[in-house]
Order: sequence, then C-alpha cells, then structure tokens
Amino acid sequence: MADRRGLLIILSSPSGAGKSTLARRLMQWDSNLEFSISATTRAPRPGEEHGREYFFLSEDAFKQQVTDGQMLEHAHVFGNFYGSPAGPVRDSIDQGRDVLFDVDWQGEVQIRNSDLGKHALSIFILPPSIPELRRRLEVRGQDSDDVIAKRMLKSWDEISHWGYYDYVLINDDLDATEEKLKTIVSAERMRRIQQPGLQEHIRTLQAEFEDQ
Repeated sequence: MADRRGLLIILSSPSGAGKSTLARRLMQWDSNLEFSISATTRAPRPGEEHGREYFFLSEDAFKQQVTDGQMLEHAHVFGNFYGSPAGPVRDSIDQGRDVLFDVDWQGEVQIRNSDLGKHALSIFILPPSIPELRRRLEVRGQDSDDVIAKRMLKSWDEISHWGYYDYVLINDDLDATEEKLKTIVSAERMRRIQQPGLQEHIRTLQAEFEDQ
C-alpha cells in the first residue's frame, strides 16, 4: 500500500484566467502528478494514439460505461461525448499518484458526487478583473475576435459557480498564485483520509501503550 492515497485535483476557470499555465507549472513542480486521460467518441486526429491523448470509444461503448458507473464525469460537446474513466484514476490514486482534471463546474459536481469524490480537491481560478481577462485572451493571439467574444460571454456563467469549489484563487500574479496552489496541494495531501496507514499506526501506538 502507498504511504498516502492520491488526490483528484480539479482545476477550473474561465478561458484566459491562467488555468492551463498553472496546471503545467504544477506538473513541473511534482512529477508525481499526472493528467487524467479523457475518453471521447470523436475520431482520432492525425498523430493521436488511444490511451495517450484520449481513450477513443464508440458511442455505444461510451454510453455503456456511463450506465455502468465507470465515468467520473461526462458531457456532450459539439456532437461528441467526453468523459473521465474512473478505472485509471482509481488505480493512480491507490498507488499514491495525484490526478489533475481540467473540467468545468459541471464536471466538478459530477466528480464530487462520485465514489471517489471524498478524495477530490477542487480549485477555481479567477481573473483579477473582466477587462484583464479580455486582455489576456487578446494577447495570447489564439482566437479570432468572434471566438473571444463568445469566450467572454461564457466566462460569467463559469465564474458564477465559484461557490462549488474548495478553494478560489485570484490570479493577479502568476508566480504568487502558483505558490498558493502548491501550498494547497501540499496541505491537502496530508488530510486524514489520504493517509491509509494512520489507522494501523494508531493500533500500534495503542498496543505499545497497553504494554507499558
């Protein structure tokens, strides 16, 4: 048995708040972290491999896994299903490895309500202001003006669900937010439920006490 049980670390934010950068820095900080590999019903793109970028499933197979309770969370997006298979996540946390999820608030609720939800840690990343959020989307140069407008419209719906999360960080300084994030993860790893060997240690202490 691992010294500790892994965490399901959920990061959510509106697009442009810095979630992807923070997730990448978190992975660089600790190689024990791994990204959850999602399942999808969409066709593989050139260069993608089953089990690396995604688990590619037929729609029938995907729906059957949902019915059987094998998906921690799932959603229907632009004509395809996406979800987080429970089996690989359970294996990872049982081996003491933390699993990082990039999902929205609906995914957070589904994971929280799953049988692994007691091991979940959810963190929402807020921008310092709405004008700054728009500036970041424009500066990164990945989207057209139309797409940026759509992302901005969606941002308030995402922000309005901040209350579902264990922690909320305002990302007004990337380095400072990274340090706060690492502090949260370090502390949450020590939760009682994450330490499977504690009960046995207490029994040992009790036996030693009684032998005095």
